[in-house]
Amino acid sequence: MNAPREIQAELIETDRPPSELGESPVWLDDRNAFAWVDIQAGIVELLDVNTGHVRTIPLGEMVGAIAPTRSGNLVAAIATGFVHVDLDSGRIRRLATLERVDPTIRMNDGKADPWGRFWAGTMGIDKRPGAGTLYCLEPDLTVRVKLDPVTISNGLDWSDDRSTFFYVDTPTQRIDRFDLDPSGLKLGGRRLFAAQALEQGAPDGLTLDADGGLWLALWGGFGVVGYDPAGEAQTWIPIPASHVTSCVFGGPDLGDLYITSAYSELSAAERATQPHAGRLFRCRPGPVGRPAFRFDDSAVTGRTAG
Repeated sequence: MNAPREIQAELIETDRPPSELGESPVWLDDRNAFAWVDIQAGIVELLDVNTGHVRTIPLGEMVGAIAPTRSGNLVAAIATGFVHVDLDSGRIRRLATLERVDPTIRMNDGKADPWGRFWAGTMGIDKRPGAGTLYCLEPDLTVRVKLDPVTISNGLDWSDDRSTFFYVDTPTQRIDRFDLDPSGLKLGGRRLFAAQALEQGAPDGLTLDADGGLWLALWGGFGVVGYDPAGEAQTWIPIPASHVTSCVFGGPDLGDLYITSAYSELSAAERATQPHAGRLFRCRPGPVGRPAFRFDDSAVTGRTAG
Protein backbone atom coordinates (compact mmCIF):
# COMPACT_ATOMS: atom_id res chain seq x y z
CA MET A 1 0.00 0.00 0.00
CA ASN A 2 1.21 3.50 -0.81
CA ALA A 3 1.78 6.04 1.94
CA PRO A 4 -1.29 8.21 2.61
CA ARG A 5 -1.34 11.53 0.77
CA GLU A 6 -0.83 14.53 3.03
CA ILE A 7 -3.19 17.51 3.08
CA GLN A 8 -2.32 20.71 4.94
CA ALA A 9 -4.86 22.41 7.19
CA GLU A 10 -5.17 26.12 7.99
CA LEU A 11 -5.80 27.72 11.36
CA ILE A 12 -9.18 29.44 11.63
CA GLU A 13 -8.85 32.87 13.20
CA THR A 14 -11.63 33.76 15.66
CA ASP A 15 -12.26 36.36 18.35
CA ARG A 16 -12.45 33.70 21.10
CA PRO A 17 -9.69 32.06 23.16
CA PRO A 18 -8.99 28.39 22.43
CA SER A 19 -11.34 25.71 23.73
CA GLU A 20 -10.09 23.68 26.65
CA LEU A 21 -11.82 20.62 25.25
CA GLY A 22 -13.38 21.41 21.87
CA GLU A 23 -15.61 18.62 20.55
CA SER A 24 -18.74 17.73 18.54
CA PRO A 25 -18.31 19.97 15.45
CA VAL A 26 -21.49 20.62 13.46
CA TRP A 27 -22.01 22.52 10.20
CA LEU A 28 -25.30 24.46 10.24
CA ASP A 29 -26.07 24.78 6.54
CA ASP A 30 -29.22 26.83 7.16
CA ARG A 31 -27.16 29.48 8.99
CA ASN A 32 -23.85 29.22 7.10
CA ALA A 33 -22.27 28.76 10.51
CA PHE A 34 -20.12 26.27 12.37
CA ALA A 35 -20.89 25.11 15.90
CA TRP A 36 -19.02 23.05 18.46
CA VAL A 37 -18.82 22.61 22.23
CA ASP A 38 -16.22 23.25 24.90
CA ILE A 39 -17.00 20.29 27.15
CA GLN A 40 -15.64 21.34 30.51
CA ALA A 41 -16.70 24.98 30.10
CA GLY A 42 -20.26 23.80 29.42
CA ILE A 43 -20.75 26.06 26.43
CA VAL A 44 -21.89 25.86 22.82
CA GLU A 45 -19.80 28.00 20.48
CA LEU A 46 -21.12 29.30 17.14
CA LEU A 47 -18.71 30.68 14.57
CA ASP A 48 -19.72 33.15 11.87
CA VAL A 49 -17.35 31.89 9.19
CA ASN A 50 -17.42 35.21 7.35
CA THR A 51 -16.35 37.41 10.27
CA GLY A 52 -14.61 35.06 12.71
CA HIS A 53 -17.00 36.17 15.47
CA VAL A 54 -17.93 33.45 17.96
CA ARG A 55 -21.14 33.57 19.97
CA THR A 56 -21.32 31.42 23.10
CA ILE A 57 -24.34 29.84 24.78
CA PRO A 58 -23.76 28.53 28.33
CA LEU A 59 -25.65 25.36 29.23
CA GLY A 60 -24.91 25.25 32.95
CA GLU A 61 -23.35 21.77 32.90
CA MET A 62 -20.56 20.00 31.06
CA VAL A 63 -21.76 19.37 27.51
CA GLY A 64 -20.50 16.46 25.44
CA ALA A 65 -22.25 16.84 22.11
CA ILE A 66 -24.69 18.79 19.98
CA ALA A 67 -26.69 18.09 16.83
CA PRO A 68 -28.91 20.27 14.64
CA THR A 69 -32.67 19.82 14.88
CA ARG A 70 -35.33 19.86 12.20
CA SER A 71 -36.61 23.21 13.50
CA GLY A 72 -33.20 24.83 12.95
CA ASN A 73 -32.03 24.70 16.56
CA LEU A 74 -29.78 22.35 18.54
CA VAL A 75 -30.14 19.35 20.81
CA ALA A 76 -27.36 18.87 23.37
CA ALA A 77 -26.13 16.05 25.59
CA ILE A 78 -25.20 17.47 28.99
CA ALA A 79 -23.90 15.76 32.11
CA THR A 80 -27.34 14.84 33.46
CA GLY A 81 -29.31 14.32 30.24
CA PHE A 82 -30.52 16.14 27.17
CA VAL A 83 -31.62 19.71 26.44
CA HIS A 84 -33.01 21.73 23.55
CA VAL A 85 -31.15 24.92 22.61
CA ASP A 86 -33.05 27.70 20.82
CA LEU A 87 -30.40 29.40 18.71
CA ASP A 88 -32.26 32.68 18.32
CA SER A 89 -33.23 33.29 21.96
CA GLY A 90 -30.60 31.17 23.70
CA ARG A 91 -33.38 29.47 25.69
CA ILE A 92 -32.44 26.09 27.17
CA ARG A 93 -35.22 23.54 27.67
CA ARG A 94 -34.80 20.21 29.46
CA LEU A 95 -35.81 17.22 27.32
CA ALA A 96 -34.82 14.22 29.44
CA THR A 97 -32.82 13.36 32.55
CA LEU A 98 -30.75 10.20 32.74
CA GLU A 99 -31.93 7.61 35.24
CA ARG A 100 -28.40 7.04 36.48
CA VAL A 101 -27.01 10.49 37.19
CA ASP A 102 -23.46 10.20 38.58
CA PRO A 103 -21.23 13.26 39.16
CA THR A 104 -18.18 11.20 38.23
CA ILE A 105 -19.57 10.54 34.72
CA ARG A 106 -20.05 13.01 31.87
CA MET A 107 -21.39 12.99 28.35
CA ASN A 108 -18.93 12.73 25.49
CA ASP A 109 -19.51 12.56 21.73
CA GLY A 110 -22.90 12.30 20.01
CA LYS A 111 -24.79 12.81 16.76
CA ALA A 112 -28.27 12.70 15.23
CA ASP A 113 -29.14 9.66 13.14
CA PRO A 114 -31.00 9.41 9.80
CA TRP A 115 -34.28 8.56 11.59
CA GLY A 116 -34.34 11.76 13.65
CA ARG A 117 -32.95 10.38 16.91
CA PHE A 118 -30.01 11.75 18.90
CA TRP A 119 -27.32 9.36 20.13
CA ALA A 120 -24.73 10.32 22.76
CA GLY A 121 -22.43 8.39 25.04
CA THR A 122 -20.82 8.85 28.42
CA MET A 123 -17.48 8.22 30.09
CA GLY A 124 -16.01 8.35 33.57
CA ILE A 125 -14.26 11.63 34.22
CA ASP A 126 -11.35 9.50 35.47
CA LYS A 127 -11.64 7.30 32.32
CA ARG A 128 -12.21 4.19 34.42
CA PRO A 129 -13.05 1.06 32.41
CA GLY A 130 -16.69 0.24 31.78
CA ALA A 131 -18.15 3.43 33.28
CA GLY A 132 -19.77 4.65 30.06
CA THR A 133 -23.01 4.00 28.20
CA LEU A 134 -24.25 4.83 24.72
CA TYR A 135 -27.75 6.37 24.84
CA CYS A 136 -30.37 7.18 22.21
CA LEU A 137 -32.88 10.02 22.66
CA GLU A 138 -36.07 9.32 20.72
CA PRO A 139 -38.21 12.06 19.15
CA ASP A 140 -40.86 11.33 21.81
CA LEU A 141 -38.13 12.19 24.38
CA THR A 142 -37.74 8.70 25.80
CA VAL A 143 -34.16 7.50 26.33
CA ARG A 144 -32.89 4.06 25.32
CA VAL A 145 -29.62 2.38 26.34
CA LYS A 146 -27.91 1.11 23.18
CA LEU A 147 -24.49 -0.11 24.38
CA ASP A 148 -23.45 -0.79 27.96
CA PRO A 149 -20.83 -0.93 29.30
CA VAL A 150 -18.30 1.09 27.29
CA THR A 151 -15.33 3.06 28.56
CA ILE A 152 -15.01 6.26 26.48
CA SER A 153 -17.98 6.46 24.13
CA ASN A 154 -16.73 8.50 21.21
CA GLY A 155 -17.01 8.99 17.42
CA LEU A 156 -20.11 7.73 15.63
CA ASP A 157 -21.89 8.04 12.28
CA TRP A 158 -24.26 6.23 9.90
CA SER A 159 -23.93 5.20 6.28
CA ASP A 160 -26.17 6.90 3.72
CA ASP A 161 -28.02 3.66 2.97
CA ARG A 162 -28.83 3.32 6.70
CA SER A 163 -27.34 -0.18 6.82
CA THR A 164 -24.22 0.50 8.92
CA PHE A 165 -23.36 2.26 12.17
CA PHE A 166 -19.74 3.24 12.87
CA TYR A 167 -18.59 3.63 16.46
CA VAL A 168 -15.50 4.23 18.59
CA ASP A 169 -14.91 3.20 22.19
CA THR A 170 -11.54 4.94 22.46
CA PRO A 171 -9.47 2.52 24.60
CA THR A 172 -10.16 -0.33 22.17
CA GLN A 173 -7.99 1.54 19.59
CA ARG A 174 -10.43 0.63 16.85
CA ILE A 175 -13.38 1.80 14.80
CA ASP A 176 -16.15 -0.78 14.79
CA ARG A 177 -19.02 -1.17 12.39
CA PHE A 178 -22.45 -2.60 13.19
CA ASP A 179 -25.21 -3.88 10.92
CA LEU A 180 -28.54 -2.08 11.34
CA ASP A 181 -32.10 -3.33 10.98
CA PRO A 182 -34.56 -1.12 8.99
CA SER A 183 -35.62 0.75 12.14
CA GLY A 184 -32.03 1.70 12.92
CA LEU A 185 -32.44 0.61 16.53
CA LYS A 186 -31.03 -2.92 16.50
CA LEU A 187 -27.23 -3.13 16.39
CA GLY A 188 -25.78 -6.42 15.18
CA GLY A 189 -22.78 -8.00 13.49
CA ARG A 190 -20.16 -5.89 15.31
CA ARG A 191 -16.83 -6.13 13.53
CA LEU A 192 -13.63 -4.20 12.90
CA PHE A 193 -13.56 -1.37 10.35
CA ALA A 194 -10.03 -0.12 11.12
CA ALA A 195 -7.55 -0.37 14.00
CA GLN A 196 -5.26 2.36 15.26
CA ALA A 197 -1.78 1.65 16.65
CA LEU A 198 -1.14 3.12 20.10
CA GLU A 199 1.81 5.17 18.90
CA GLN A 200 -0.40 6.83 16.28
CA GLY A 201 -2.83 8.26 18.82
CA ALA A 202 -6.21 7.27 20.24
CA PRO A 203 -9.32 7.20 18.03
CA ASP A 204 -11.66 10.09 18.85
CA GLY A 205 -14.43 11.79 16.83
CA LEU A 206 -15.23 10.84 13.24
CA THR A 207 -17.35 11.71 10.23
CA LEU A 208 -18.27 10.05 6.93
CA ASP A 209 -18.05 11.74 3.54
CA ALA A 210 -20.46 11.43 0.61
CA ASP A 211 -18.39 8.61 -0.94
CA GLY A 212 -18.43 6.45 2.19
CA GLY A 213 -14.93 7.42 3.34
CA LEU A 214 -14.35 7.88 7.05
CA TRP A 215 -12.32 10.67 8.69
CA LEU A 216 -10.98 10.06 12.19
CA ALA A 217 -9.47 12.53 14.66
CA LEU A 218 -6.57 11.23 16.74
CA TRP A 219 -6.26 12.25 20.38
CA GLY A 220 -2.54 12.43 21.04
CA GLY A 221 -1.87 11.86 17.36
CA PHE A 222 -1.44 15.39 15.93
CA GLY A 223 -3.84 14.85 13.04
CA VAL A 224 -6.77 13.37 11.18
CA VAL A 225 -6.60 10.20 9.11
CA GLY A 226 -8.91 9.57 6.15
CA TYR A 227 -9.97 6.00 5.35
CA ASP A 228 -11.54 4.66 2.18
CA PRO A 229 -14.75 2.59 2.47
CA ALA A 230 -12.67 -0.57 2.82
CA GLY A 231 -10.89 0.75 5.93
CA GLU A 232 -7.55 1.56 4.29
CA ALA A 233 -5.82 4.80 5.32
CA GLN A 234 -5.58 7.07 2.29
CA THR A 235 -5.11 10.61 3.64
CA TRP A 236 -3.21 12.26 6.47
CA ILE A 237 -3.95 15.77 7.75
CA PRO A 238 -1.29 16.97 10.22
CA ILE A 239 -2.47 19.39 12.92
CA PRO A 240 -0.12 21.48 15.12
CA ALA A 241 -1.89 20.27 18.26
CA SER A 242 -1.60 16.80 19.73
CA HIS A 243 -5.15 16.49 21.05
CA VAL A 244 -7.30 16.47 17.91
CA THR A 245 -10.86 15.68 18.90
CA SER A 246 -13.24 15.55 15.93
CA CYS A 247 -14.05 16.74 12.41
CA VAL A 248 -17.00 17.46 10.14
CA PHE A 249 -17.53 18.61 6.56
CA GLY A 250 -19.01 22.05 6.01
CA GLY A 251 -18.96 25.15 3.86
CA PRO A 252 -21.32 26.06 0.98
CA ASP A 253 -20.29 22.99 -1.03
CA LEU A 254 -19.59 20.76 2.02
CA GLY A 255 -16.00 20.51 0.77
CA ASP A 256 -14.31 22.02 3.83
CA LEU A 257 -13.28 19.71 6.66
CA TYR A 258 -13.53 21.54 10.00
CA ILE A 259 -11.39 20.12 12.79
CA THR A 260 -11.61 20.67 16.57
CA SER A 261 -8.83 20.29 19.13
CA ALA A 262 -8.13 20.67 22.85
CA TYR A 263 -5.49 21.78 25.32
CA SER A 264 -7.00 19.69 28.12
CA GLU A 265 -4.46 17.36 29.76
CA LEU A 266 -1.46 19.18 28.29
CA SER A 267 1.29 20.25 30.67
CA ALA A 268 2.47 23.85 30.76
CA ALA A 269 5.53 22.82 28.78
CA GLU A 270 3.41 21.06 26.16
CA ARG A 271 1.09 24.05 25.83
CA ALA A 272 4.11 26.28 25.26
CA THR A 273 5.13 24.16 22.28
CA GLN A 274 1.52 23.87 21.03
CA PRO A 275 0.18 27.44 21.02
CA HIS A 276 -2.68 26.46 18.70
CA ALA A 277 -4.00 23.63 20.90
CA GLY A 278 -7.74 24.13 21.37
CA ARG A 279 -8.11 26.05 18.11
CA LEU A 280 -10.14 25.24 15.01
CA PHE A 281 -8.60 24.13 11.73
CA ARG A 282 -9.90 23.69 8.18
CA CYS A 283 -8.80 22.05 4.95
CA ARG A 284 -10.20 20.86 1.63
CA PRO A 285 -9.30 17.16 1.39
CA GLY A 286 -11.07 16.44 -1.92
CA PRO A 287 -14.23 14.52 -1.01
CA VAL A 288 -17.32 16.40 0.09
CA GLY A 289 -19.51 15.74 3.08
CA ARG A 290 -23.22 15.23 3.56
CA PRO A 291 -25.81 17.50 5.18
CA ALA A 292 -26.00 16.74 8.88
CA PHE A 293 -28.71 14.39 10.09
CA ARG A 294 -31.17 16.33 12.25
CA PHE A 295 -32.96 15.46 15.47
CA ASP A 296 -36.76 15.45 15.17
CA ASP A 297 -37.72 18.06 17.80
CA SER A 298 -41.39 18.31 16.84
CA ALA A 299 -42.32 17.21 20.39
CA VAL A 300 -40.65 20.43 21.59
CA THR A 301 -41.69 22.90 18.90
CA GLY A 302 -45.12 21.46 18.05
CA ARG A 303 -44.25 21.33 14.38
CA THR A 304 -42.07 19.32 12.03
CA ALA A 305 -39.73 21.30 9.80
CA GLY A 306 -39.46 20.28 6.16
